[in-house]
Amino acid sequence: MAPSIYGPTMLFTLGEYAMLPLIPVIATGMGAGIGLSGLIASAAVVGQLAGNLPASWVVARAGERIAMLAASAVALLGAAGVALAPHLALLGASVFLIGFAAATFGLARHAFMTTRVPVAFRARSLALIGGAHRLGRFAGPFLAAGLLAATGDQSLPVWAFVGCLALTAALVGFAPDPERSALAGSAPGAVPGAVPAAGGGAAGPGARPGPDAASGGIRGAVRAGGGGLLRVGGASAILAGLRAVKDVLLPLWGVSIGMDPAAVALVVGVSGTIDFALFYASGQVMDRFGRLWAALPATVAMALSFLVLSVTHDAPGAEIWLIACGAAMGLGNGLSSGINLTLGADLAPPGNPAPYLAAWRTLTDFGGAAAPLAASAIAVVSLPAAAAATGVLAVLGAAAFARWVPRYVPRARP
Repeated sequence: MAPSIYGPTMLFTLGEYAMLPLIPVIATGMGAGIGLSGLIASAAVVGQLAGNLPASWVVARAGERIAMLAASAVALLGAAGVALAPHLALLGASVFLIGFAAATFGLARHAFMTTRVPVAFRARSLALIGGAHRLGRFAGPFLAAGLLAATGDQSLPVWAFVGCLALTAALVGFAPDPERSALAGSAPGAVPGAVPAAGGGAAGPGARPGPDAASGGIRGAVRAGGGGLLRVGGASAILAGLRAVKDVLLPLWGVSIGMDPAAVALVVGVSGTIDFALFYASGQVMDRFGRLWAALPATVAMALSFLVLSVTHDAPGAEIWLIACGAAMGLGNGLSSGINLTLGADLAPPGNPAPYLAAWRTLTDFGGAAAPLAASAIAVVSLPAAAAATGVLAVLGAAAFARWVPRYVPRARP
């Protein structure tokens, strides 16, 4: 089942991140200024935020496989719009559509893993989903660079995304269906993947909702599990924001201290390589020792990295400090691979997780979108101040994980 489960995520993300870095280039070539080009590129994030809640309706009613096929078709329409857009408005709408489809695709796979994977190795399986996503993000720009170097045609990475979507749809449509296989292996009348609270869900006040908690849709799911959603979900939103700020701040910092583009790319590459190398270790830690042992060290590592970075901008050896802090951020990000997916799965009602997970993913996606915007606004005044503010945010996230994860997602007893 591994190709059926992880292959679609890797293919979709590979094609998406081969295309997305070129959106500002395409927009600029159509006459957009720098600000408008950035706005059009950010339409993918806006589309993903807007798509999470409608996606829950599709997944809950049509099932995971149909939802992923529909998302692939919508993304294909968006990719064709990017390649053929005659004006900037259609280009922005097409990028938004791709983000919207990505939300449905991600939620469908997250809901499937939540209901079908035994809790004993839930974190490892979701860490592999995170790893497949990271691989696509890591390899996608290299695929685009290779195509551009070979042909010089800026539209070719967009058509590569179309090809990846076609392969994704074929894999989802014709490979063995993991959803049906999981249902066939379940005991009559059982909810696949459902476990008592002692097996890894929460217990006690504010614990995970029961199987019928989400019967009222998103509102019912939020009402039943709102405490965990706001508290643990808020900490996860901070972590998502830290990851996004890292991607923005490291290149800006390198340019600010006078590093050449190749050196800046090397710093970002070292951080990303460490991040990717640790994704499965994160799942092992979460399954064997508990969720907090991944969330807390990761957030603390990122807090220390940002705080140290904030006081080394004008220090001797600023380049060495940047490399060290970038490596530590990659370490923290790698140790937290899959943590947001896993915590959302732990808190979601086992019978119908899609509405709750839609609210969860909306919250974490909002954190991932808002934090870099806030950091960029502060960086206009002072780049060290932006790093310091991000470090303080990371400290708050670490405190929130330490306070709320033991309450809402206690470690399972042997």
